[in-house]
Parts: sequence; structure tokens; C-alpha cells
Amino acid sequence: MVITGKDYRNRSRRKENKMSLKEHKTAIFCAGFFIIMFVWLVVAASSLSAFSLIRSALLILLSYIAMVFDINTKRIPNMLVIIMITVWLMLIVPMIFLDIENGIRLLADSLYGLMIGGGLFLLVYLLSRKGLGGGDVKFMAAAGLYLGFAGTVPVILYGTVLAAVAGLVLILLKKINRKDAMPLAPFLFIGIMITVFTK
Repeated sequence: MVITGKDYRNRSRRKENKMSLKEHKTAIFCAGFFIIMFVWLVVAASSLSAFSLIRSALLILLSYIAMVFDINTKRIPNMLVIIMITVWLMLIVPMIFLDIENGIRLLADSLYGLMIGGGLFLLVYLLSRKGLGGGDVKFMAAAGLYLGFAGTVPVILYGTVLAAVAGLVLILLKKINRKDAMPLAPFLFIGIMITVFTK
């Protein structure tokens, strides 16, 4: 097959357009993150302790990354979940040594969050015959460590209700059908933001 100069230029143009689209998406996601963080800092951060501030900021950052991965690839990497757990350990271990009573209370609350978030999503994952992604189960378990019991339950409620409403609207508009997979992390991220803003 002979590739003419015109074909080569067309292919190069298409490649440049793809690169440009990818760069635009990256810029939009970065801008979106910084806007969210700025608004959160202005609205909520003044009333938080240093520990709560760091914990919430890390949760927003890591869940935002999970959302971007889920939108772009329809999966949440295991490495991101491992990073979430590792970062949480780096936060909680010094807290236990500095203030044993408060540290143990925070540890227990975090483990309740992990069990509620991971346990409920694992149950749905098994009952729905993998209708829910395994990455969503692991992500919600890791997010539960940051949210604790009181934060995990509303995030699940907000996220699943928003996802159900969005899915129903898209089905009615014939943008997707019932068998199409829809990323859940964006709706969980919205749930996390609502919970963090209203805590």
C-alpha cells in the first residue's frame, strides 16, 4: 500500500487533533479540581482541625483522581486504592502515638467506615452478579477510612441515588441502554463533596 503525502498529512492532522483533545480534557480536569479545592477551603476549611483539614483535602484529591480514571477508562486502578490506604495509615499512625485516646477513636470510626463502604458495595457486587465494578467496591472501602461511619452512609446514598437518576435520564434519552456500564466514581465524588461541605 502506497501512502501519499496527502494521506500522511491527514493522519498527522488526526493525530494532532487527538492530542489536542486529550490536552484540553487534562486542562479542564485540573482546572475543575483547583476550583473545587478553592471553594471548599473558603467555605469549610476554617471550621476544621488540622487533622480533619488534611484528611478531607487528601480524600478530595484522591477521589477526584478516581473519578477522572473512571470517566476515561471505566476502571479505578488498584494502585490508587493502595495509595489511598497507605496515605490514610501515614495519617492515623502518628495520631495514635500523639493522642492515644483520640487516635483509637478515629481508628475505630475509620474501620467502621471501611466495613460499611466496602461491605455494602461488596454485597451489591455479589448480588448484582458483578453489575457493580470491583474497583468501585475497593474505592468505597478505602474512602470509608477517611469518611468514618457518619460520612460513609450519606456518600453511598447520594452517590447511588444520583447515579440511578442519571442512568434513568440517559436511558429515556436513548443515550445508553440498560446493559451499558456507567462510571460510578463521578457520582460518589459528588456524594463525597456534599458530605465534606455539609459536615
